Amino acid sequence: MARRRTTPHDRALGHSRRNLLRAGALLALGGAVAPLTGCDLLDRGDRRDQAPDPLEPLATQARELAARHRAALAADPGLAPLLTPIADAHEAHAAELAKLTGRPAASPGPSPEATTGGDRAAVLAALREAEQGGREAAAKLCAEAPADRAALVGSIAAARATHVEALK
Repeated sequence: MARRRTTPHDRALGHSRRNLLRAGALLALGGAVAPLTGCDLLDRGDRRDQAPDPLEPLATQARELAARHRAALAADPGLAPLLTPIADAHEAHAAELAKLTGRPAASPGPSPEATTGGDRAAVLAALREAEQGGREAAAKLCAEAPADRAALVGSIAAARATHVEALK
């Protein structure tokens, strides 16, 4: 039997092994580079900062409420049994919210309402009003929060409602 040589005319229309290898190499190279387009390596830096987390106002409010309670304690240490647990709860809420949002908990400056003196009934009424506003904000946010965050926000709203009752 004689060996028969093949010529380009004898081959059926199709792809040569060399062309298939080239195409495979290009696909492999393209497959390796394509994922890089989504990472910061090829980012031009024209991306804007991420939008603030919707829970950040709640964290800020928790820190402000804690500061108000601490200021009231400084003005009237006799309120310590009532206000210390409430201030501690707000600080714990602020810390949890900071962990959840991934942003550090900044300490707020004392608010003007927190440093004003007055009689005990007026101080408690001002704190109760601030807690009521905080409860309403937390309840509204709870209704809008995603499921993985709603439990924490609902817990904060419930705690603030309890604070309102404790301050009566």
